[in-house]
Amino acid sequence: MAWTKYQLFLAGLMLVTGSINTLSAKWADNLKAEGCGGSEEHSFQHPFLQAVGMFLGELSCLFAFFLLRCRASGQSDTSVDPQRPFNPLLFLPPALCDMTGTSLMYVALTMTSASSFQMLRGAVIIFTGLFSVAFLGRRLVLSQWLGILATIAGLVVVGLADLRSKNDSQHKLSEVITGDLLIIMAQIVIAVQMVLEEKFVYAHSVHPLRAVGTEGLFGFVILSLLLVPMYFIPAGSFSGNPRGVLEDALDAFCQLGRQPLIILALLGNISSIAFFNFAGISVTKELSATTRMVLDSLRVVVIWALSLTLRWEVFHPLQILGFVILLLGTALYNGLHRPLLACLSRARRPAQEGEQERLLGGSRTSINETS
Repeated sequence: MAWTKYQLFLAGLMLVTGSINTLSAKWADNLKAEGCGGSEEHSFQHPFLQAVGMFLGELSCLFAFFLLRCRASGQSDTSVDPQRPFNPLLFLPPALCDMTGTSLMYVALTMTSASSFQMLRGAVIIFTGLFSVAFLGRRLVLSQWLGILATIAGLVVVGLADLRSKNDSQHKLSEVITGDLLIIMAQIVIAVQMVLEEKFVYAHSVHPLRAVGTEGLFGFVILSLLLVPMYFIPAGSFSGNPRGVLEDALDAFCQLGRQPLIILALLGNISSIAFFNFAGISVTKELSATTRMVLDSLRVVVIWALSLTLRWEVFHPLQILGFVILLLGTALYNGLHRPLLACLSRARRPAQEGEQERLLGGSRTSINETS
């Protein structure tokens, strides 16, 4: 069945905005500007402030939901039914997980390349599968266990590629190891978030835009308040700001005033989050969750290609092997091999039937008549 123009638009929107999300965050990390009090020019490394911006993008999904509900009023569109009761506090536990996982990932992005960052996010499959067995009582089939094993192998290969590409100094080597570990830790937290969402939130038939937006509201408010104590918590070499604290929001705003490109990068990150969530939900509704997964995997290719073009990272052939293994693991876990095997079996069946027809009815001359 051919895709409609609207479906192609949604698929393209998801791929583009998903790629912009990671690339804009990495672009902001690479930009430099002077801070407050005449401090020297330094990189814009403010991961927690960037996480606040990400939640602002998620919060915009809540406004989109209410706009859809207003448009649906008076129509028979039950997908945005305003009468569905739910307790907003159900969103608090997954929002806290989202806040923790997102903050860890933005910290890790300052330490590793954008392509490795995107590839290592595939680790969420491992922990989602294990947690669904432990807490949701699910049983994984053989292909899903093989997908988890393939994903683990792919993560090892990507990690080795990172080590090979960052072996020029011990400081960079320690940074990339820390960054990779933080990404894995973030995927554990995000897997818990996904299990909580399925167990408590989506069990109440809450509209996905409303779920994302409400989590964004909790994350935005809580993390914005946490920026105040972070301003006074020393972080030593772990910090990327001149004061050496966990997060210096004032320094970030001073850099924003001195380098408009940072503002552009942050706006790109915030808006891409909003459109990416909308496009992802729409792709699942219009096409399938499998299509959404495939498009999400293709983001790695786009991010990798642009990162190499912009010379943000150095090419390493091990990354290709790691990406292929990760893609195989994702495909096995999500059952992409089933339609492929079904197509192969359907293609083989007519060939076998044709060959049987030739054997039974192709030549009707008696063996004794042949010479």
